[in-house]
Amino acid sequence: MCGIAGTYGFGADTEGIARRMSGALAHRGPDGEGLFVDDRTGLAHRRLAIIDREHGAQPMTTADGRYTIIYNGETYNYLDLRAELEGLGHVFRTDSDTEVLLEAHAEWGTAAYDRFNGMFAFAIHDARTGTVTVARDHFGIKPLYYWSDPEAADGPRVVFGSEIRSLLAARVFDAAPDDRAVYRYLKFRVQDDDSQTFFAGVHRLMAGEVLEIRADGTEVSSFTRLQDELREIAARPARPYDEQVVDEYRERFQESVRLRLQSEVPVGTSLSGGLDSSAVAAVIARQLREQPEDERYSAVGTRQNTFSAVFPNSSNDEERYVDALLEDYRSQITSHKITPQPAAFLEDVHDFVRTQEEPIISTGPYAQYAVMREASQHVTVLLDGQGADEMMAGYNPYFYVYLRQLRRQKRFKELASELVGSRDILRKLARTKFSGRTSVPIEALLNSGFVAEHSGEKVSSVQDDLKERLLEDTFRSSLPSLLRYEDKNTMRFSIEGRVPFVDKELLKFLFSLDESAIIHDGWNKRILRESMDGILPDMISKRRNKIGFTTPEGEWFRSIAPQLREIFASPSFAARPYFDAASVLALFDDYIAHPENHGTLMFWRLLNVELWMRTFFDDAAGAVRALGGSADAGADDAPAPAPAVASASAAEAEAPKSDYVANPGKQLDLVSAADRHTWRRLPLQTELVARGDDIEALARQRIERFAAELPADAVPAGAPWYFVISEKIIAISQGRSWFTWEVRPRRSAKVLSRFVSRTPAGIGLGDPTTMELAIREVGLPRVLAASAAGAAGKVVGRRGLFYEIVGANVRAIDGPTPYSAFPSNVSAKLPPKDPEAVSARISAAIRAAEIPASLRESFAGTVVMDANDIGRNVLGSDVATPHEHLEATFADNPLGQGRQRTPMAVLVDLGIASQR
Repeated sequence: MCGIAGTYGFGADTEGIARRMSGALAHRGPDGEGLFVDDRTGLAHRRLAIIDREHGAQPMTTADGRYTIIYNGETYNYLDLRAELEGLGHVFRTDSDTEVLLEAHAEWGTAAYDRFNGMFAFAIHDARTGTVTVARDHFGIKPLYYWSDPEAADGPRVVFGSEIRSLLAARVFDAAPDDRAVYRYLKFRVQDDDSQTFFAGVHRLMAGEVLEIRADGTEVSSFTRLQDELREIAARPARPYDEQVVDEYRERFQESVRLRLQSEVPVGTSLSGGLDSSAVAAVIARQLREQPEDERYSAVGTRQNTFSAVFPNSSNDEERYVDALLEDYRSQITSHKITPQPAAFLEDVHDFVRTQEEPIISTGPYAQYAVMREASQHVTVLLDGQGADEMMAGYNPYFYVYLRQLRRQKRFKELASELVGSRDILRKLARTKFSGRTSVPIEALLNSGFVAEHSGEKVSSVQDDLKERLLEDTFRSSLPSLLRYEDKNTMRFSIEGRVPFVDKELLKFLFSLDESAIIHDGWNKRILRESMDGILPDMISKRRNKIGFTTPEGEWFRSIAPQLREIFASPSFAARPYFDAASVLALFDDYIAHPENHGTLMFWRLLNVELWMRTFFDDAAGAVRALGGSADAGADDAPAPAPAVASASAAEAEAPKSDYVANPGKQLDLVSAADRHTWRRLPLQTELVARGDDIEALARQRIERFAAELPADAVPAGAPWYFVISEKIIAISQGRSWFTWEVRPRRSAKVLSRFVSRTPAGIGLGDPTTMELAIREVGLPRVLAASAAGAAGKVVGRRGLFYEIVGANVRAIDGPTPYSAFPSNVSAKLPPKDPEAVSARISAAIRAAEIPASLRESFAGTVVMDANDIGRNVLGSDVATPHEHLEATFADNPLGQGRQRTPMAVLVDLGIASQR
């Protein structure tokens, strides 16, 4: 890999640290040479030289010795800048863009950076002031990470680099995961959207930012107004869309491609068959066809090399689109097709996870990883179509944003036209919404403490302003993660990736146009499609569906499910502080049995976090062994060992609760408002209950265990006591509880559930699965009648009519609650059948138990209770005590609403409070 690295400490000996960092970088780059460590600055570097390879060696220092630069990337307008600087008296010793950046900084300081058009991450040391300035390009195409300790004993210390691994190799801080980043990734599928990485204390410099390292500390600021400038351009009267605009866009796009073909090394193109990468390849091929040989792109040669990942017989195979372009330009293109396979993925996954350094959204980037590996055998630079989706509304959600914008702006005629034009997209949305696929909230698969710690995290996006949404996704929400995995994949194989669509001048032009240049009549990327008329085959320029450069993940997961299951069933997965392993394994087992009912993205995120933890915080070979690969794979260039994360086993993490104390946050005794008696509630923790379990035997065994070590004062002699049992575990044992993925809600259940209010205490009928159970229990006509009555009742101020009509059995239906213990967090259930008879049978079992005679004599009976944080309901009992008195004893829900695993309790009547 190639990149920059540096350690800077004021008052510290930076030489030793810099050399340790250089050791971490020594194996990278195409030829094993060119590594530099400057003992004065603490800067280390290896650059994949593209422009002026012979004279672009770094670090490079100005003639007066003041400024020294290390630089990763390319600046495409460097010749124009060089001419301007020469006019100001600067003398150049090389033909490289490196020297242009260095002299520009010497002339204009950080103000120069906004003038650069390209991709870059660089650091410049000022020998006069002793400061270092670190900057990242306008879009963040080139990565730059840093860690700092402003309060180090020997003065502020900063470590920075193009890779997180180079920071870890410096060994100046202990590696640890950032739990917030992990939660946001698992919950919201986000990454790379702010400065915090997945490594605690390690930050990324965001797009267009500069980090200044001085003796008095560090400061991060922006060197550009690009985003504000784009907003200002968008706010001006838009340029009308016409043929002249299309022609100008074509010329600007072709110029952007041309600039990125400046190179002294071979250049190729990544070709997926989609509109974006096909446009790049076609522009180059057309120039090769039409221009005289001496005017062609020298770096391309006489034929353009293209590299495509294809998946024959797969649902997302792009080969026919690739072949359509090859047919049109067969004399100008040499095609290389790569066929990634799931077995190869298993072999590569450790290196792939290590290459990416942080978790990613899906296995899709592995297709690019495989392509880059092959491309490195033929070319040194690879162009692709990355960024066009974020700049020209390439994903379906942009249509919904634009429709909302038209409605907000009251442009109803255009809205109607777009609704008609987008009808196939809206139909697809409806099919997805009512597909019947299992929808399990990620919280149900995560550790409850982890969820509670980060429950305040929110992610929002612009919903009714197309250009503002494009800005958000270009600079924060979408494109940064794509640019990250592209840079990691290309650098892994010592090639350079270039992205013609990610060009600030091209984006400024787009923002000067009306939104109809981007979305029109239900078509996105309108201006690109029309500018490629006659250049691309119609089947590509007019294709409606977008697949993109990705793996057929669903098909792959089905074929390698046993290997993936080993990960979810492993002790290390169970011991992580993030997961509820039992729930994950149960859901994945159902995926194996019914893969058509599940998506894979959530499984991948869980898997990716585990493999990432193994790779960077456990044994680096662990991920390979777990998937059946060689323990030695990638060992030659494995990262320096990081401190292992100390995590308790699942059993150690959840120590058993004593029977004689209250649940955390609850009180043992309660004075009832119903009868003024003091009641003692002793929650009993139990093992998980499954379908078919003998609930009477379980109750008897549990009371025997309770009585075996009973303290003398826990249940006073002669005090009547009751056995209280949650209706949930009775329903589970009776087979009246189902995993959410076992219930197939009909369409009416999905529609009706949307009108039900959900509360923090339970989902009620606000989930399609529970509504489906209600319909099965009492019939659709009755549910519809109750719904109508409930709606009418709300109008006149009378609530509760719905449940009066459907009955108590429907009221007692419970849905999945993410904060509950497995399996309640992923299941829905009907109330228990015949709870009165169940109570009597349990009481008989307890009276036959081996317990002290005095305890047997004071036993009053059994109560089946449905309780949560907002209400209590006795469903059945074999005692004479009024139900309202028993319900009042559980006013504060002493058994808990979370993962306490205490569905039983001993309830003791201590008598009237004033008499004690």
